[in-house]
Amino acid sequence: MIANFGYTDGSGEYYIMLDTDKCNGCGACVPACRAHILELRDNEYAPLAATKIVVVKDANRKRIKYDCAPCKPASAARALRCVTACKPGAIAHSW
Repeated sequence: MIANFGYTDGSGEYYIMLDTDKCNGCGACVPACRAHILELRDNEYAPLAATKIVVVKDANRKRIKYDCAPCKPASAARALRCVTACKPGAIAHSW
């Protein structure tokens, strides 16, 4: 399942997408995020699962455009730190 954290406004769509089927709860992306917007939580999408998943903190969900901006590469050829840290490939950004 793809969990979308973020928002749409007049300037675009700003989402961090997490594939809950790929996220293994390793948490490698949490320290990789310079804005400190990611955290490990119980998997609310599969409550019986024993593993945790990464989510965007509630306070940051409406600020992703601004919180992630310093980390966005100038070139589309470079990946974001959280995306690179996620070995299972569970994290993606919409912009």
